[in-house]
Amino acid sequence: MHRVGSAGNTNNSSRPRKEKRLTYVLNDADDTSIAQSSGTDGSDYLFTGSRDGTLKRWALTDDAATCSTTFESHVDWVNDAVLVGDNTLVSCSSDTTLKTWNSLSDGTCTRTLRQHSDYVTCLAAAEKNSNIVASGGLGGEVFIWDLEAALAPLSKSGDAMEDDCSNGINGSGNSLPISSLRTISSSNCISVHTNQSHGYVPIAAKGHKESVYALAMNDSGTLLVSGGTEKVVRVWDPRSGSKTMKLRGHTDNIRALILDSTGRLCLSGSSDSMIRLWDLGQQRCVHSYAVHTDSVWALASTPAFSHVYSGGRDLSLYLTDLATRESFLLCTGEHPILQMALHDDSIWAATSDSSVHRWPAEGRNPQKVFQRGGSFLAGNLSFSRARVSLEGSALVPVFKEPTLTIPGTPGIVQHEILNNRRHVLTKDTAGSVKLWEITKGIVVEDYGKVTLVLFLVVFDNDIFVDMVSFEEKKEELFETVSIPAWFTVDTRLGSLSIHLDTPQCFSAEMYSADLNIAGKPEDDKVNLARETLKGLLAHWLAKRKQRFGSQASANGDLLSGKDVSHRSLTHSRIEADINAENDSMVYPPFEFSTVYPPSIITEGSHGGPWRKKITDLEGTEDEKDFPFWCLDCVLNNRLPPRENTKCSFYLHPCEGSTVQILTQGKLSAPRILRIHKVINYVIEKMVLDKPLDSVNPDGTFAPGLAGGQLQHSLIGDGTFRSGLKPWQKLKPSIEILCNNQASLGPRHELSHSAGLYMEEG
Repeated sequence: MHRVGSAGNTNNSSRPRKEKRLTYVLNDADDTSIAQSSGTDGSDYLFTGSRDGTLKRWALTDDAATCSTTFESHVDWVNDAVLVGDNTLVSCSSDTTLKTWNSLSDGTCTRTLRQHSDYVTCLAAAEKNSNIVASGGLGGEVFIWDLEAALAPLSKSGDAMEDDCSNGINGSGNSLPISSLRTISSSNCISVHTNQSHGYVPIAAKGHKESVYALAMNDSGTLLVSGGTEKVVRVWDPRSGSKTMKLRGHTDNIRALILDSTGRLCLSGSSDSMIRLWDLGQQRCVHSYAVHTDSVWALASTPAFSHVYSGGRDLSLYLTDLATRESFLLCTGEHPILQMALHDDSIWAATSDSSVHRWPAEGRNPQKVFQRGGSFLAGNLSFSRARVSLEGSALVPVFKEPTLTIPGTPGIVQHEILNNRRHVLTKDTAGSVKLWEITKGIVVEDYGKVTLVLFLVVFDNDIFVDMVSFEEKKEELFETVSIPAWFTVDTRLGSLSIHLDTPQCFSAEMYSADLNIAGKPEDDKVNLARETLKGLLAHWLAKRKQRFGSQASANGDLLSGKDVSHRSLTHSRIEADINAENDSMVYPPFEFSTVYPPSIITEGSHGGPWRKKITDLEGTEDEKDFPFWCLDCVLNNRLPPRENTKCSFYLHPCEGSTVQILTQGKLSAPRILRIHKVINYVIEKMVLDKPLDSVNPDGTFAPGLAGGQLQHSLIGDGTFRSGLKPWQKLKPSIEILCNNQASLGPRHELSHSAGLYMEEG
C-alpha cells in the first residue's frame, strides 16, 4: 500500500522530482464517549491506541469513561504504547516511528524517534527505570532507547530524532480497533526532560532474522526478552544489545511476553495456543499450559507473578494459577482479545470490534475466583483443551457482562468512488452504509444497515425477503456524468483517507451551476481541487493573516516569511490561471466541518510525514511543512501545468440525413461542455445564410458557445423559443448521437462522446 508522504528525488538527481502528496482523513465520530457501568472499580486514566493513528486518554469513574484528550500525530496504525516515568507516554506505529507525549497534557507530542525501517509492532518499558524503552518491529529490528538522551534538545545534525510540531488535540471520538492499553493514576506529577545530548542513536539488539511481535523487560531494565515469527524466545542484555540465550519450544509465532520483576521467570503466549513458563536461570521451559483452543494474543500477570490472565483468538479470557495449573474461564465475548491491562481488581480487555471492556478480575486476591468452584486443570499439550471443547465439556464463564464498556467506532471496510467524483459510498464493519461529500468532509446521507431486511413481500402465503446490498445502492446513485479522477481513496485507517497528488488532482472542473454556487454565472468553471485545498487550509490562512497581516494573502511573497526558493516562481514549473485572482475573491472555498474537522497528513521539505486537525493548524506552517504546490495554490492561486482539459471531436450528419452543416473540420471544446450547447451550435450552422462568425479559425468554439453566455435560448429538445429571427423560426429538432448509436441528452457532457453525429427531426 502507498505510504503517506513518500520523499522525492534529491536535488542532484536528473530524474523528475516526485511531488509530495497531501492527504486528509475524514471523521464523523462523536467528540466524547461515555459508557455506563454497574461496577464500582476503575483507575483514573486509561490510554488506548488504535488503527486510526491516534491515542486517547479516558478519564474513568466507577460507572463511566469519558475521552478527555486525543493524541494525534502518527500517520498510520498505533500498534503499542507504554507509560514511563511520571508522565511520559511512548507509542509506536506502522509509520515506522516512535513518539513521546506528555501524557497529562492536551495531547502534546514532544518528540518523534526514527530508527526503524519498517512497522514498529511492540514496546517494553522498565518499571523502575523510566529512561529505558525497547522497541521491536518487522524485519527483525529491536532497539533499546535511553529516553533521557532521546528527549534532549536537538541540533540540526540529529538523524535519529526530530522535533514534532504536530501536537494532539482536545476532544475525541470512540476508538477504532484498539491495539494498546495502559493505565495511569492522576496523582502523577508533571515533569519535562530538557537537558540532554544531541545526535542520539539507540542500541541495536541484532539477532532476529524475522519479524518481532512481542517484547518484555524486567523492572530494573537489565533484561529484555523478545519473540516473533521465528517461534523462539530471545533473551538480551539491553545495556549492550548482546544476546544471552535462545529458548525453543513453541511451534508457532510468539505473540505475547511478560517477565516477573526480577527477570528470572518469563511467560510467553503463542499462536500454537500454548502458554509457556520459562526459568531463565535454568534456560528451559518449566511448565506448559494448554488453556486456549486458539492463538494466545495477550497476557497479564498479578504483581506476585502467581497467576496469569490470558486472552486471544478464541474470544475467551482465562485466569490460571501458575503453581497448581488450575484455570478459570472468566468471560467470553463475541470478538478476539487483542490486548489486556490489569489494574487493581479489574482487567481491561481490548477486542477486535474496536471496543474496550472492563471485567472483574480480583487482581489483588485472585484466589477468590477459585473459591467459586468450577475450575479445570490446564493440560500440558496443545490439543488437550481443544479435545475437551470438542467433547462438549463446555465451560461456564464466571462473569456474564463487563462492568464497563467503551464502545468503538466501526471502521470502514468497503468504499466506492461515485462517478460524480465528489461522493464516496462506504460500508463499515457494522454494516452501515453512508454517502460522503469529500469536498466538504461530511456525511450527506446515512442509509443505515442496508444489508438488513428493508421490507417483506407476501405472495401465495410465502414471505420473500427483499435485501438491498451495497452494490445495489451504488447502482442507484449512478449518474451519467464524466469527471476526471482527481483524487484517490483508501480506508487503511478505518476512515476515509483522501489523497491529492499534483498535477492530477487539478484535472477536474465543474460549472458553478452544477455546484449550486450562488451569485456566479452558471457557465463559470470551478476547479474542485483548488477550492477543496482552500477549504482545508481556511483556518490556517486565517491564523496566518492574524500573525502576518493582510500581506499573507495571495501575493506570493510570504510562503515562509522570506523569499521562496527560485524554483517556486519559474513559469516552467507553475502556470498561472488567468482567472485565479478573481476566483479567490468571488468563490467561497468548499467549507469543511469544524465539529468533525478532518486531519491533514502530509510533509514538506524538512522532516517526515506529520498529521494534524485542520482546526489545530497554527498559521506558522510553511514550505518546510506543506508541499510547495499546496501553498502556491492556496496563497497564489497558481495551478501546475495540467493535462489538456479540452477534447476534440467532429460533427457529421446522421446516416441517411440530407441536412448540411457548415463546420471547419475538427472542433475543440472543454470536456465539461453540455450537449445542449453543441445542439445550439449545430442549429446555427444548419442554415446556409448564417455567417460563420461563431467559430474560431482554429476550429474552437467562440466564447459565446464554449463558456460564455449563449446567444440563443433552447427548450429541452433543442427547439428555439418564439420571438426570434425569421431564419430561427424553423424550430428544428436536433438529436445528437455518439458513434451514430447512443443518443446524448442535453445535460450530458462532451466527455461522454467519442464521436458525434446529428439527426434532424
